Formats: sequence, structure tokens, C-alpha cells
Amino acid sequence: MYSYTGTGTPSADADKIVTIGQVAVASIENQDALVMEGNSYYRTSPNTGKVTYEVPGSKGSGTGSLVAGALEMSNVDLANEFSDMIITQRGFQANTKIISVVDQMLEELVNLKR
Repeated sequence: MYSYTGTGTPSADADKIVTIGQVAVASIENQDALVMEGNSYYRTSPNTGKVTYEVPGSKGSGTGSLVAGALEMSNVDLANEFSDMIITQRGFQANTKIISVVDQMLEELVNLKR
């Protein structure tokens, strides 16, 4: 179980709470220079600048805090995604119409040959 400050506490013994570790949050000077590894993993590069590790929720660090058991909201802009979906759907419809017209043209060509 992790507390809001990121400290890990085992729950095997109900009488004692022992801190076994603490989660650190990294603060990076140039976040735009992070290199994407895939699957939401990033790594630093020579251009990221100084990396500072802070305790979550510490005052003045600007790293924010951890919330145990919470779910993060989606990072997707729904309006943009719906707009892209409509554009893709219109393209699909146009391609379908082209295939239908070409099919009719080929049918006419076959009928002319008979």
C-alpha cells in the first residue's frame, strides 16, 4: 500500500507499519527533449537537461502528489478525435463510391463487348 507521499508500507503485520521504500517523482528541465520508447515509456537524452528526483507532494517541488487507488482521466481530445473520425469516414465513403462507379463502368464494358 502506498501513501499520498509515495511511501510503501507492508501490510503483513497489523500491529507494525514499516516503511520499506519511497516512490520518487522526476522533474525534468526540458520535457520536449525526452525520447519516446513506446508503450508510454520515455528516456532522457543529452538535451533534457537536469533531472531532479523529488518526494511527491513536497512543497515547492512542483511535482504534484500521488493519489493511491485513483484512475487518471483520458488525455484524448474528444472533439479532435471525432473530427478525425468523420474525415476518415467521409474518405471511406468516397472510396466506396469510386469502387461502385468503376464496377458499373466495367459492367458496361463487358456488355458492350457482347
